[in-house]
Amino acid sequence: MKPFFVVQTSYTFRSNTAPMHISFVELLLLITLVASALMAGLFFAYACSVNPGLGRLADRGYLSAMQSINRAILNPVFFAPFMGSLVLLPLATWAAWSSGGGWLLAATGMYFAGVFGVTIAGNVPLNNALDKLELQAASEEQLAQYRANFEKRWNRLNLVRTVCAVLTLALVGTACICQD
Repeated sequence: MKPFFVVQTSYTFRSNTAPMHISFVELLLLITLVASALMAGLFFAYACSVNPGLGRLADRGYLSAMQSINRAILNPVFFAPFMGSLVLLPLATWAAWSSGGGWLLAATGMYFAGVFGVTIAGNVPLNNALDKLELQAASEEQLAQYRANFEKRWNRLNLVRTVCAVLTLALVGTACICQD
């Protein structure tokens, strides 16, 4: 009797010279690397282009743009790598423990604490509070004060998660290179 479900542990790709085999662990590492790269790229692009661009806006425009961006980012395209990394990193750590698992364990800790943890404990509460702000009813002084309390803290937290996301990517990349 044939089994109903079989997990293929090796995949073959054809090139001009010879077939290339990629194991399940290598495929898992590749997917984990891509998810880590997407998150590092998102936070890096935000830190070096979006934040400086938004910083040039007047208070009402800045706060309105942040509200809009914070609402727009809550979508499956963002959540797939953001939440997916929470599953992929520990799974890759377990699967590749004998050859590069230490690097992946460090990447998992870095991502959980420095990216996910900072986002959930820092940026999300700031975003939620900003979402409740009724910009049209606020005076210019209130907007300036709210922005002063929000912008510097949010950008500082984003810098922390940017650095942690880039370090996560570097650690996952190192684990990929160190595979036997």
